[in-house]
Amino acid sequence: MSLMQNSSHRRFNPLTREWVLVSPHRTQRPWQGQTERTARPAELRYDPECYLCPGNKRANGAVNPPYPHTLVFPNDYPALKSESGESGFNHHGLIVAEPERGVCKVVCFSPRHDLTLARMSVDEIEPVIAVWTEEYRALGARPEISWVQIFENRGATMGASNPHPHCQIWATESLPNEAVKELGAQRDYRAEHGSCLLCDYLALELAAGERLVCENEHFVALVPFWAVWPFEILVLPRRHIGAMDEMQGGEPRSLADILRQVTIRYDNLFEISFPYSMGFHQSPTEGKAHPEWHFHAHFYPPLLRSATVRKFMVGFEMLGSPQRDITPEDAARRLREVSAIHFLDR
Repeated sequence: MSLMQNSSHRRFNPLTREWVLVSPHRTQRPWQGQTERTARPAELRYDPECYLCPGNKRANGAVNPPYPHTLVFPNDYPALKSESGESGFNHHGLIVAEPERGVCKVVCFSPRHDLTLARMSVDEIEPVIAVWTEEYRALGARPEISWVQIFENRGATMGASNPHPHCQIWATESLPNEAVKELGAQRDYRAEHGSCLLCDYLALELAAGERLVCENEHFVALVPFWAVWPFEILVLPRRHIGAMDEMQGGEPRSLADILRQVTIRYDNLFEISFPYSMGFHQSPTEGKAHPEWHFHAHFYPPLLRSATVRKFMVGFEMLGSPQRDITPEDAARRLREVSAIHFLDR
């Protein structure tokens, strides 16, 4: 199979049924655009000014308890409310609005202000996964909730308002755009082939090996063939499961390990605290069976060629389709070859 490593070409994403333009010959183009400030790891174990540290007061006046491991609380400034109080409208299918109910929460990974997933141990990450699993189960059981989105924005470059290790959970009444696309693709693939789209794709990637980044007994991390972001990673379980609450045996610990491996490699790539947006895509929770859905996680990091040069989605990407310079194969090789030991621990 020719991968066209030196010429422009398009790659198809079967999960969203969209295309990405790949332009490997542009990797050496000069850069005189915006550069980012290099992110420095937080130095304080406890920051008296941080609104997520134990015992501190948040902006709305609530005081955090002295939590020893994880903390979950309703977002003080939620994007969604449990009751809308409004009715929708539809004018000729052109001017359309619908009410949207939902729940927004914050999950602090650790009481320590100076940690990230890359700097936490597997033993420390496991309780976070337990919280994610319980929140997915509890929120998904609510009759008005159809989708539970767990996501982390890491670093100021990705819009994180606080360096304390934390993530958010937004549970929505309707399926968001990405979920609709992925659900349709996985459902249609199963109807046509009688098998799981991501199970079949993972088998191809394991056989090829060239886009693999790291793996363990239960999970695999790879740069997808259709990756849009320079060092994008897709995390997949080897076993077909739809969501975290279907994990068994050593799978939660393996997930903790693969998250740690991925984030360490990100940090080691440019020896900084690497920014990204990460999120889990799990089975919809609207009350229907989804045998086609394969649990997975997306990592979308913006950095392109150094700690200070990022990828911008502008111009053709906004008006046409996404485009990337370095190939997914090269990105996977570079991530695979960096040390699995965090650069601050060497």
